[in-house]
Amino acid sequence: MSDVALEVRDVRTYIYSNRRCNKAVDGVSFTIHRGKTLCVVGESGCGKSVTASAIMQLLPTLSRIESGSIVYHSDKGAVRIDQLPRDGPKMRAIRGSEIAMIFQDPMTALNPVYTIGFQIGETLKYHTRLKARQIKQRCIELLRQMGIPLPAQRVHEYPHNFSGGMRQRAMIAMAMACNPKILIADEPTTALDVTIQAQIFELMERLKTEHGTAIMLITHDMGVVAELADEVAVMYMGKIVEAGTVDDVLRRPRHPYTRALLNSIPILGRGKNQDIEPIRGSTPDPYDRPPGCQFAPRCDYATQQCNAMPEETVLTDTHRVMCWHHERLGDGP
Repeated sequence: MSDVALEVRDVRTYIYSNRRCNKAVDGVSFTIHRGKTLCVVGESGCGKSVTASAIMQLLPTLSRIESGSIVYHSDKGAVRIDQLPRDGPKMRAIRGSEIAMIFQDPMTALNPVYTIGFQIGETLKYHTRLKARQIKQRCIELLRQMGIPLPAQRVHEYPHNFSGGMRQRAMIAMAMACNPKILIADEPTTALDVTIQAQIFELMERLKTEHGTAIMLITHDMGVVAELADEVAVMYMGKIVEAGTVDDVLRRPRHPYTRALLNSIPILGRGKNQDIEPIRGSTPDPYDRPPGCQFAPRCDYATQQCNAMPEETVLTDTHRVMCWHHERLGDGP
């Protein structure tokens, strides 16, 4: 059996509104391997969550996958997710069971009129043959694993009875309920304190080792990337501008945007006098994009050549970059 769990090839996902088109994902390609973690990093609005929604076929109504392929390698063979009807029986059977997603905002993802136990149990009821009593016990055990106190009591409570961090943990429990083959985590620990974060990441690591789960982790935290990632993809304005192993991207960045992201992070131990270099400017209007390289208006290396979109350059078997001037950055930090 191949170790590839999911292949995304040249996917373009556009969002339409008021006769305008936002090319939210514009030619993205990556592979997620079984038992490995791919971390996707980048500023807000770069297309990370839209990419995840495309994989799950949960895109907004006025959006669609224009081209490219999303291939899920299931135990029964390859499945072209991009060709499945969004709410068809085959997609519903895969979604939540074999490919699960932890959403960024638990308050909008959880239904306020149903108990937490009902919402976690719904996944188990639809995708497993467990009886009602077994489903309840499984829900309690999942809440206990998430570090929620008094899980036997909490399983009967509603989302408004939970704090923000507890709602986030309930969402994670729902996603992990069926031990999915692929777990997409969209900033799963944003509302959690560091001790709970460590517990959640430990659970995700256990899924990888015990069940061979492939994980796509969307995050802003480069510390999390350094700790958990096997591979890293850096996104900017709908494109993956650099991708490679965690060592390739964090130790030998070859795109100015990757370098700028790393330079804008404070380093523990250097004290309060260290220089933090924020990235100048802001991301361009997605409906009025600059020509060529999207990062050029904010880039210190930009030249006239950057008015044309650079081709992807393969540096090594594991490292690729989209930049005209990647050689000028060298191999140093």
